Amino acid sequence: MAIPDYDQIYARACERKGSKKAVEALLPRPASKRRLKALGADRYLAEFTRKVFQSGFVWRVVDQKWDSFEEVFWGFDVERLVMMPDDMLERKAQDPAIIRNFSKVKTVRDNAAMIADTQRREGKDFGAFVADWPGDDVVGLWLYLKKQGSRLGGNTGPYALRALGVDTFLLTQDVEGFLRNHGIVDSGIGSRRALNAAQAFFNGLQEQSGRSLTELSRLVALGHGDNRMMP
Repeated sequence: MAIPDYDQIYARACERKGSKKAVEALLPRPASKRRLKALGADRYLAEFTRKVFQSGFVWRVVDQKWDSFEEVFWGFDVERLVMMPDDMLERKAQDPAIIRNFSKVKTVRDNAAMIADTQRREGKDFGAFVADWPGDDVVGLWLYLKKQGSRLGGNTGPYALRALGVDTFLLTQDVEGFLRNHGIVDSGIGSRRALNAAQAFFNGLQEQSGRSLTELSRLVALGHGDNRMMP
């Protein structure tokens, strides 16, 4: 099956949604690099934590308890959390105000350490580290979070980045279905081979259209499958 170009993908999305106006209204826009750099490390850690807890759980419940998460974890103060002793971590994991899952609570300190280590090694704020990552290798950032962070593999890290406004495509069921149907991906979706193939495909669409990876990812999803909507 021939791989559709940008114009064909856009036309298909418009056909399914009824008009260009309807499609454009559904396209999310990424944040500017300036905005990403202005975000404090605490906001990156907060979103990583939110997505870790939402993974395999009811998102709405996590959101309802989120104010308590912010309070229990000191506003996700990275330096303070890195210094948190084991016994305090265990007590926080038993706090009924949040979701009591020790393995997930432990990621708060682990990912705080990842952020602190990254800032120390790179000599810049974590927001700048993320903003400066080359967009034509955003899967490299996914893999960095997976390797250096805790429970940020699979879709968790990418979904957190998208929520923060980072320009990234997502391998949703619709997007994966499109990639497989057109022979772009023919291996495990999390393999380096598959990730590189997906990145190359979206890089090509970006060259054709000048649109962000965020917009292109949604366009592919709108033209394929059940149109499961993501943030």
